[in-house]
Amino acid sequence: MEIVYGPVSSWRLGRSLGVDPICREGKVCSFDCVYCSLGSTTEKMIGRKVFVATEQIAQALEKTIKKVEADVVTFSGTGEPTLAQNLGELIEVARDISGLPIAVLTNSSLVNRKDVRRDLAGADIVKGKLDVPNAKLLRQINRPHMGILFEDIVGGMKKFCKEFKGEFAVEVMFVPDNKNFSEEIAKVLGTIGPDEVQINTPLRPSPVRPLTRKELKGVQGSFEGMNFRSVYEAEKPKIRRVVGKKKVKRLKRVD
Repeated sequence: MEIVYGPVSSWRLGRSLGVDPICREGKVCSFDCVYCSLGSTTEKMIGRKVFVATEQIAQALEKTIKKVEADVVTFSGTGEPTLAQNLGELIEVARDISGLPIAVLTNSSLVNRKDVRRDLAGADIVKGKLDVPNAKLLRQINRPHMGILFEDIVGGMKKFCKEFKGEFAVEVMFVPDNKNFSEEIAKVLGTIGPDEVQINTPLRPSPVRPLTRKELKGVQGSFEGMNFRSVYEAEKPKIRRVVGKKKVKRLKRVD
């Protein structure tokens, strides 16, 4: 498994150099989403631990960063990155080595935890997720660890949105099972108040079919009045680069 991979082209982040703080053959996650391109979760867990030593990730990043051009360093990969107990330290190390904005892609399941919010606070961009408006659909679509509650996810996202000084976006992954709940999802997101809503559907290989352009266009009306982007319509964003090693407090798209 590769600790550092890419850069990959991202419709949300531009040229994204990936860092995998989990780096396992099987997926380690707090969810087992029906649409996940990585397949079924091998180890479903909510306890945090160190999967890859900080020094090992630093060495891999130092080796790679000299050979590539990227807009952002993104923590993602073979599982839920907030399960990595050293995530906060990794974010600072990645910034020092790369001089780039740091993004974290999370399923939001652990943001009710103070230690997770503290670690995420070091990032410049956090992309969370909310695919459902209630506990029943959470169990049906995201299939969480039994210790995760819908109310805790929403409550944690509200706290994080108020505390975070960077850019907080929330992705909604639409599949056939939740496409008729777009209005309810939009109402919940309205109580959270993210900087941006990202309307998505699984265009990578997935066990679940993606929505068509027409179907996804049909759900967009529920998000009118919000700052939202849709995967079928989005242009690649231009990301402002960090000057030297200075942390960017808040990053916005440059249109």
